[in-house]
Amino acid sequence: MGIGLVVGVLMVQTVASLVWSPDATLTGIALAFNAVAAVSTVLFVRRGGQAAWVVAGWCAGFFGWHVLGLGELAGWWTTGLDAAFLVGGGFQVSVVYQAVMATAAGFAVHLLLPRQRQVSKT
Repeated sequence: MGIGLVVGVLMVQTVASLVWSPDATLTGIALAFNAVAAVSTVLFVRRGGQAAWVVAGWCAGFFGWHVLGLGELAGWWTTGLDAAFLVGGGFQVSVVYQAVMATAAGFAVHLLLPRQRQVSKT
């Protein structure tokens, strides 16, 4: 389920970058980050789930980015990156997008983190 969520986050971010990005430089940077994260995800899957920390790291970075965007749009802090966080031209749509993407990326990190095996005492 974690990998499916990662793939979903990457696909939504890529489409949003292509459709709503206000600047060619921002689009290029976003696509480059998403491409490298996609390669990491593919390698993770091909290796049978080894080195989950790499994909979890990418998701943690995406979580941070979207929390930064949510805080910027909410007025909690100012980064000067307003244009990078606006999606679809509408403020409410942008806030919902940033909140949903931050939640999805954070949940993906939770699902990808290694678990300790539970040993039954019976």
